Amino acid sequence: MSDPIWQWTATRTAQAIRAREVSALEVTRAHIAHMQAVNPRLNAVVVDLSDAALAAAEEADRALARGDDLGPLHGVPITVKINVDFKGQANSNGVVAMKDVIAPTDSPVVRNLRGAGAIVLGLTNTPEFSLRAVTDNPLHGLTLNPWDAAITCGGSSGGAGAALAAGIGTLAHGNDIGGSLRWPAHCNGVATIRPTLGRVPAYNETASAERPIAAQLFSVQGPMARSVADLRLALEVMRGGDARDPWWVPAPLAFARPDEPLRIGLAPVSADMRPDPEVMAVIRKAAEYLAAEGHVVEEIEVPELEAGWDNWFALLMAEIHTLQEEAMRAVASPDFNRVLDSYLAHARKLDLPGYMQALAERSRHIRNWSLLLERYPVILTPVVVQKTFGAREDLEGPERVLEMWRDAGRYIGTMNHLGLPAAVVPVGLAHGLPVGVQLVAARFREDLALDAAEAIERHAGQLVRQLWAREDPDANPTMKGPDR
Repeated sequence: MSDPIWQWTATRTAQAIRAREVSALEVTRAHIAHMQAVNPRLNAVVVDLSDAALAAAEEADRALARGDDLGPLHGVPITVKINVDFKGQANSNGVVAMKDVIAPTDSPVVRNLRGAGAIVLGLTNTPEFSLRAVTDNPLHGLTLNPWDAAITCGGSSGGAGAALAAGIGTLAHGNDIGGSLRWPAHCNGVATIRPTLGRVPAYNETASAERPIAAQLFSVQGPMARSVADLRLALEVMRGGDARDPWWVPAPLAFARPDEPLRIGLAPVSADMRPDPEVMAVIRKAAEYLAAEGHVVEEIEVPELEAGWDNWFALLMAEIHTLQEEAMRAVASPDFNRVLDSYLAHARKLDLPGYMQALAERSRHIRNWSLLLERYPVILTPVVVQKTFGAREDLEGPERVLEMWRDAGRYIGTMNHLGLPAAVVPVGLAHGLPVGVQLVAARFREDLALDAAEAIERHAGQLVRQLWAREDPDANPTMKGPDR
């Protein structure tokens, strides 16, 4: 029996189209049929681009027939997050007041994806201003987690993660200023890589002003996928240079490998993070899988974890309070304002000297982690250490928000502060819900983080297949493809 086309990886899909085992139009129709079957329940894709996708697929098949040079994602269906410029579509960022902000050009990451032949099925949901850990907004509504509607699909790339886990598109684009790729990947049981700053170019012509410096240092664009091999493929495509981003670095994706086996550091979890025993048991499995692959896994201490998280949060909130809060609140929903109140209630207040000192201290934090990564080229950390939160749990007040951001997910924002690449790969289920782990490497060593993620994946498999297996096949009418 052959599996449905929508379940294929991006790598497999691209190979099948090139080999003419299936047409790009067949593939796109299969994904659209599946999207129409499952998206109404999830609300993950909020701008349907099916007509344009079908037209692009027909042209992809004509290009193949002509013998044109083909990109690595030729004919491969994907999704794009709604908070980057996509020519002819609104970059609403989940904000009602921005629903008519039409992008005149593609952002660099969209240009790279479409230039590689990818076919965009639709734009995925994000919270207002992409600034909540859940995906809900008054413009497009709440996105549900395909594993369990009671828990969040994460944020801010929650629509991307939910769509991908549900089988809508082979790859998903997202971005990450405080975990917005890694947290949804954990919640939805998919893989991702938060690249090094400068690896993937970023720019939105629709932006009314340049972002403040800390936001520039913390934010990256990146891929989400159901397999680590697909992450490598997507990252290779996304990293193409663009002069519009002065941070872009033409760094290779692979360097000389350190001596095998790798020394992998197992990061500590303190009692004040209130770890859940079932979640921690799954995280320990990841360490066991790495050891089974021959790597040396050692428990380590990490430098100034809470101080690094605090510096990231203080800098980010200082910039929002000083430059953006007034404009945001004027157009935001009551829910957004409540969550922002919670953020600001716990952020360390910075005056101008304090802001400058916090930026300066960031160098010490990076230096200490870089020295640690010389001894341990990969560090295994949790994504979060508690059970996945409710779909709107960030509305429960400042104390709960602090628990969600600082306690359960202390290793998330810290990596944005440090600018280090961090992959997330699913490991298993706790309480019936997906649990992933984070694999951190030195700057521009995404290859090592992905190597470790792939080692875990060889044991854990693709977690979403457990989700698909429990679905009623009659509820998912799809086209079948060749068994490969």
